[in-house]
Amino acid sequence: MATTHLTTQILRQAPPVCGSFRRVTTTGLSSSSPLTITFKTRKEPSPKNQKFKWARKLSLVEESSPPKPTVDVEGLATFLYDDLPHLFDDQGIDRTAYDEQVKFRDPITKHDTISGYLFNISLLKVLFRPLFQLHWVKQTGPYEITTRWTMVMKFMPLPWKPELVFTGTSVMGINPNNGKFCSHVDFWDSIENNEYFSLEGLWDVFRQLRVYKTPDLETPRYQILKRTANYEVRKYEPFIVVETIGEKLSGSNGFNAVAGYIFGKNSTTEKIPMTTPVFTHALDPELSDVSIQIVLPSEKDISSLPDPSQETVKLRKVEGGVAAALKFSGKPTEDVVREKEKALRSNLMKDGLKPRIGCMLARYNDPGRTWSFTMRNEVLIWLEEFSLD
Repeated sequence: MATTHLTTQILRQAPPVCGSFRRVTTTGLSSSSPLTITFKTRKEPSPKNQKFKWARKLSLVEESSPPKPTVDVEGLATFLYDDLPHLFDDQGIDRTAYDEQVKFRDPITKHDTISGYLFNISLLKVLFRPLFQLHWVKQTGPYEITTRWTMVMKFMPLPWKPELVFTGTSVMGINPNNGKFCSHVDFWDSIENNEYFSLEGLWDVFRQLRVYKTPDLETPRYQILKRTANYEVRKYEPFIVVETIGEKLSGSNGFNAVAGYIFGKNSTTEKIPMTTPVFTHALDPELSDVSIQIVLPSEKDISSLPDPSQETVKLRKVEGGVAAALKFSGKPTEDVVREKEKALRSNLMKDGLKPRIGCMLARYNDPGRTWSFTMRNEVLIWLEEFSLD
């Protein structure tokens, strides 16, 4: 997202009209039921935390004696729920809600006027075709609102049109004199150094430009909730699979049986469109109890699908839920898949999440027709619960 932080030097020169900024974070897990997303606010990080120390220096109002609110901050939060989803569509955001000298910052971009920021948005629309999703809006200070969002972009100038994903929060300062936004500062979940200009942020952009070949076929629908440096957290909608017993995560035993079902080996000889990926799903800690699955088109209903002709082939509805995904290229050999599963599980536990037993390997490409370095593979682990901060 093309926004982010004011520098201390700029603010010291500016008149004291913009509210204080504090980055509000939230705790990892809640006690809610599995596969739900809950929100929980925790105390602001200690000033000793160097990651956010620079952001706190932006404050122009002492927290010990905050000014008495004179603007409708709650109303502005409601306004953002309505306005921000138009960030990249033809309607666009309402520029009258911003000061003319508003300060926008993200780790690699800065603008000091509303006109410059709107021009940057227009440029992003041409180069990236962004899809923006707003998760929540909260008041986090007397003159401060924080939002959480996901933005998915495709870099159109490159032939393979790589997908770039950013998730994070925006801290928006409010001018107490006129009730307009006077600053907009972005924090990305995927990096530690969110200062402008962040080399880590620039590298995060470039590493997402690599080649992954994904077939132009239907895939299970999911919403990206969070992207860290090591994995994505996704919320999957329910989907239907045709499955049979497999041999190992990287194996193809049973594929001909499930592929035969969609090619017409069923009770009505119906041919069903191919989808991607092919899943192999391990249900045990040793990753040895494996099934192989093909996802069926989303418009299909399990009650109206023809029965498989083979007894070993079954139809099953996957209820969906929240899963973490680690993407990688190359040939997904058994050793590589197990190494990726171990790394993903370790990172999830380090981040305070609760991974379920087992995992899934998603293979998006025909190995006989795709160069190994462009293959898209993913290891996925379902999560017991997840709190979106």
